[in-house]
Formats: sequence, structure tokens, C-alpha cells
Amino acid sequence: MPITEDEHILVERRGSAGIIRLNRPRALNSLTMGMIRAISSVLDRYERDPSIATVLIVGEGERAFCSGGDIRALYGSGRSDTSYAQVFWQEEFDLTYRIARYPKPYVAFMDGITMGGGVGISTHGKHRIVTERTRLAMPETGIGYFPDVGASWFLPRMPGEAGTWIGLTGLEITGADAVYTGLADVQIESARLPELIDRLAELPLSTSSGSCDLLFRQFSLSALPGPVERHRELIDRAFSFDTVEEILLELETEGSDFAAETVRILSSRSPKSLKVTLRLLREGAKSGSLLECLKRELVACGQVLKEPDFYEGVRAAVVDKDRNPKWTPNHIRDVTEEMIVPFFHP
Repeated sequence: MPITEDEHILVERRGSAGIIRLNRPRALNSLTMGMIRAISSVLDRYERDPSIATVLIVGEGERAFCSGGDIRALYGSGRSDTSYAQVFWQEEFDLTYRIARYPKPYVAFMDGITMGGGVGISTHGKHRIVTERTRLAMPETGIGYFPDVGASWFLPRMPGEAGTWIGLTGLEITGADAVYTGLADVQIESARLPELIDRLAELPLSTSSGSCDLLFRQFSLSALPGPVERHRELIDRAFSFDTVEEILLELETEGSDFAAETVRILSSRSPKSLKVTLRLLREGAKSGSLLECLKRELVACGQVLKEPDFYEGVRAAVVDKDRNPKWTPNHIRDVTEEMIVPFFHP
């Protein structure tokens, strides 16, 4: 029987597997501070336990693995000028780094919605599984924020400029594109996930990551190419520029439906967030480690709380839900270099 580790974290031992279940389905399993601390505690315990061969993390409910951090709480913290948001990000980033360095096979089941912080607790692990139901995104530019949890490390290391397109537009990608871009390792039919979990629980205590890979290949499902793979040539050409203005100009001269839709999406995002994100991605491409990128992102987090766009973006998306944010400034041409500097040099 699963044991309650936190109000929204269930822990189950099945055979040689330790299973962490995100149990906040009505909120799409979005992460609270308590959940982050509970996951960290369980990882500590499982690492020391010689009877645990693999660690699995799954989301309860039919809709989501994890939709990200609890932005209502972050919004409230910023409005109230409390330390909660900054502590949340610090501990979330610590967990991200811990997962990336975890010594035992860590298997994330990215079934359903997987966004923001949900990507952080999955894609940095050794084994990342998606399904035909996966809807993966880093949608932060739509709320006046930027892709975090190490996104400035993993997005620039995708094929071509796929990561730049994902980070700036915030659009969802399919499970097939998650595998294509390196965010995931294998796509499996969602109906077979319970069977796979049972098989993982039967693995011997001497299990290696290679043994897990052999098992996953037995369940692997081929899938049609997603939008990133289909439009890779245009994405690489348009998103190779180092300014948002040049990217938009290239897209506007393209004339295709995909280019026009991309322009429309970018035009709806926070202009300041777009420029901060692009610079983070370019800096991340030159960085030598995930840790370096996380430290840079944490500096930017502190500045976000001082900016109007984050509060306006969350208001429009989550609080009032009018989907009509008023950005400051409202056009990319009005975002100056001086406005971006504080995100990198507090």
C-alpha cells in the first residue's frame, strides 16, 4: 500500500522498485514546497536503501504527470513580499540538480501534461518515458517568466534550434518530439505503463541503467514525427539569430502557415521574457555545466519578482483567466538592453 509522505506525495515499495507518486491530480500534480521537500527526502532514503534497485516517479490521475510549480503560491509570495518564492525556486533547483546526479536508475513516466517544473523532475533523470498522451512544454514566456529548472542547459543542447523554438514559443510538443529533441528516451503506449512498472519492480538489485534500457526497448512504440521534426529546417533557419527582432523578421518573410502561427504566438508572449529567455539560452549554450545554468537562472528568478510582467501574466492565465495580459513594455522593439541587464547582474 502507498504511504503518505506529504499531503500530496505517496510512496510505494514494489519488489525492488521505490515508487514516488505525485498525488495532486485536481491541480494537475503541480509542485508545492512540501512536495519538493518530500521528494528530496524520499530520494535520500532510497539512495541509502540497498533493497531499492530503481526509483520510479509517476503522476496520479488521467491528465498529467506534473504541470509545473504552484504559480499561484509564487504569485502570492511576490505580491506579499515574502521569502516563499525565492526559497521555493532554490529548493526546486536543488532537487533538479540532485535528480541529474542520482546514482540509481531514476525512471520518470511523463504521461499526460508535463510542463515547467514537471520537466525539471523528469528530463534530468536517467530514464525518461513518454506516451501518446504526453503534452510537454516550457510555457513560461506566456506568464512573464522564463524556462527554468535547467532549461538553459538542456534546450540549447537539442538538435539545431529546436530548443530555442520550444523555449521562446512555449508551445506543446508531442511524445515523439520529446524523444526527437532528447527530452525523453522512449515512447510507450500509455495502456502498457502498469505492465512496465511491474517489470521494473522485478529487476534484480544489481540492476544497471543498461538493463533498464533493454527492458524499455521491448515496450518501445514508434510514432509519427511531431511538429518540431516536421518543421526543423525552418526552425533552424529562423531561430539561429541572436535577437528576437531578427527571428521575427525571418519568420515574417517566410510566408508559411507554420511561420505565421509562430509569429502570432511570439507576439502574444511577454516581450521582456522573450529577450531574457533568448539570452539565457545563448549563455547556457556556452556554459560548462547544469549547475552553472541553474545558478544563472536563480539570479533571474529574483529579478522576475520585481517585474510587472510576472504578476500580469499569472493574473491573466490563472487568477482572472481572461487570457489577455498587458505586458510592460508591450512590444519587443521597446525592450532595451538596460531592462535585461538586472536579470543577469543583480
